[in-house]
Amino acid sequence: MKDVTAIILGGGRGSRLYPLTLERSKPAVGFAGKYRLIDIPISNCINSGVKKVFILTQFLSASLHRHIMQTYAFDVFTDGFVDILAAEQTPEKSDWFQGTSDAVRATLNHTMYYESDQIVILSGDHLYRMDYSEMVRFHRESGAEITLGVYPVKRNETSRLGLLKAEADGRVTEFVEKPEDPAVVDRFRASPALFEAQGKDLDDDCYLASMGIYVFEPQVLRDLLQDEKKTDFGKEVIPEAIGQRKVMAFSFTDYWRDIGTIDAFFDANLDLVSCDPEFNLYQENWPFYTRTRSLPPSRIVESEIVDSLVVEGSMITGARITNTIVGIRGVVGRGSKLKDVILMGNDFYEGEKDPVGADRKPRSTPRLGVGRNCTIERCIIDKNARIGDNVTIKSHPEVEDYTGERRWIRDGITIIPKGTVIESGAEL
Repeated sequence: MKDVTAIILGGGRGSRLYPLTLERSKPAVGFAGKYRLIDIPISNCINSGVKKVFILTQFLSASLHRHIMQTYAFDVFTDGFVDILAAEQTPEKSDWFQGTSDAVRATLNHTMYYESDQIVILSGDHLYRMDYSEMVRFHRESGAEITLGVYPVKRNETSRLGLLKAEADGRVTEFVEKPEDPAVVDRFRASPALFEAQGKDLDDDCYLASMGIYVFEPQVLRDLLQDEKKTDFGKEVIPEAIGQRKVMAFSFTDYWRDIGTIDAFFDANLDLVSCDPEFNLYQENWPFYTRTRSLPPSRIVESEIVDSLVVEGSMITGARITNTIVGIRGVVGRGSKLKDVILMGNDFYEGEKDPVGADRKPRSTPRLGVGRNCTIERCIIDKNARIGDNVTIKSHPEVEDYTGERRWIRDGITIIPKGTVIESGAEL
């Protein structure tokens, strides 16, 4: 794997995750109270033995760049690196990336500077644990020119994913991106033969979805990207390669989620607090890496914590926390009750960066975190929010979509944007 190069696509707008992506790119969004989504594919690369990693960025990338630079630094005794490639102007090209394949095409002179046996292309916003060496081994042994990671999904998920058909030996024969026509979806119903051939089980009435994980032979990738009109892998490059190139499917049946929507993000986070979560953060020999912070242990005083995660540096006093994630440096005041809440925490402690007015005197605003005697249900509270005392944030399952100055509602889930101030006594 030392001769494999990974390219992680981290430049999308992430509009389906608004307002969490109003000030940051989607891969920079926090997860499980301490990680960022970009940590998942980078950690999978490191654990798989892939040590040459390029990350392509574009929209609202400052936060993502800062996190990567503060987290991933290999020592001088290894050839590994995690390198950031932002959209750049050149004498030949002055536009931003127009799509996934256009981003890879625009950076080929950098990503192919190092000789590689294979190129692995990954999405920066999916949640899974995968050993890429198994997929690369399958790619090599099958003599593939392109290998697609595929995952079985139910019919109700097919409209937001790319679907493919594959023979029992894994040869891909057809690909369609996000089909809406029921007749087209029916045509892509999966046969168990592919999974049986690879030693895995498949339920009835499943469809093969592309995971956004590709293995390319370097010269094949370069050849396919010659046409600058092809800007997206799923819509153009992959469908047109089928029939012209040997395209194989590598089946994956462990946990995998596209958490690019608020409800998917919310459910994937809160599943972590269950007794037997589908996605296990505590698996030995396969850690997920993130920025190391010198923070004190969490302090929990006179409180009741039920089925929750509390990240380091948090302070909880006299509160009841149920089915909730309290993120890094999270603060919850006395008498407050949180249920089904993702509290993302804070980038600093109160007093380190006090808000000030024009006269340079501190403003009269609530302190960082959740104040006293608050009741909050089914809510995502983004970083550095200030929730005053006696605040009520109710669940709104009847509201599908709402956008306000201090809160958003998506799929019945209330979101308090980053840095928002909610005055004491407010009811939302």
